[in-house]
Amino acid sequence: MTKATVFGAGSWGTAFSLVLADAGNEVTVWGRREEVCAAINTEHRNPGYLPDGVELPTAITATRDVERALADTDLIVFSVPSQTFRANLTEWAPYLPAKVPMVSLMKGVELGTLDRMSEVIADVTGAGPERIAVISGPNLSKEIALREPAASVVACADEEVARWIQGRVHSAAFRPYTSTDVVGCEFGGAYKNVVALAVGMAVGLGFGDNTTASVITRGLAETARLATALGANPLTLMGLAGLGDLVATCSSPLSRNRTFGERLGHGMTTEEIYASTNQVAEGAKSCSSLLDLAHRIGVDAPIAEAVTAVVEGRMTAPQLVQSFIARDTKAEIG
Repeated sequence: MTKATVFGAGSWGTAFSLVLADAGNEVTVWGRREEVCAAINTEHRNPGYLPDGVELPTAITATRDVERALADTDLIVFSVPSQTFRANLTEWAPYLPAKVPMVSLMKGVELGTLDRMSEVIADVTGAGPERIAVISGPNLSKEIALREPAASVVACADEEVARWIQGRVHSAAFRPYTSTDVVGCEFGGAYKNVVALAVGMAVGLGFGDNTTASVITRGLAETARLATALGANPLTLMGLAGLGDLVATCSSPLSRNRTFGERLGHGMTTEEIYASTNQVAEGAKSCSSLLDLAHRIGVDAPIAEAVTAVVEGRMTAPQLVQSFIARDTKAEIG
């Protein structure tokens, strides 16, 4: 039996632990809070993050002890907020075993450095690209925890490692595909959160399907424009880690980023929304870094620009929608 370690006992970390257990792995979850670890160990639940009635398999245990979490591990998975990842990983790095593959589930770009999470792993640990993978796709944690059928992409520069991880996460309800396009998978996952904020604002303002479909479609074009400029395969953005993740995140009320956007559309401030929830909306944290990245590579990013302005309080949600309509007209393709 493969031993897997998951750093992060939030919604996605716990849901993915369930995927790993269903695929036949023994799983140890590292959690920051003792009460969350205790609930996983004694009640086999995580009531603060997963729906009532979701029982975790006995193959999943939790601990706050980093060394215990990593004992005899064959696979390491990271699922923590992207903007705190570097600090956390620096603390864990001395205990990480050599040669063990590491997987990022995070969908963000680091403020300041503008690094993707795989780049943070490489920088902090010194691991080569053959040990670093990402998993991305239309994977809303609640639905994954309820074992509703879903698919995703395992991306690693080393195709053999991607296939090995694929075998470790393939369960009755979770179907993984492989890719070597780490940039495309990672960037698609990060940027769709920004687009979902814009869609949520449109929904919060009371607009219908024509508006949201337009924002989603132009958001996909913006994502592909930026990702390909960074070296991604444009076909990746048409797949599960691109279009699939974008549709799920923009369409579902389960999406934290869409919900965050809806609240902005209702007139709440970013600070008021943060104060009302313990869940992290990665798009609100990463939109400014994604905009900075677009500026660095010289790519037009009107959605990221407007969303960042609303999140930072320099623009209102109605002004965001008006800014899209008022832009100069042009050909759709070209």
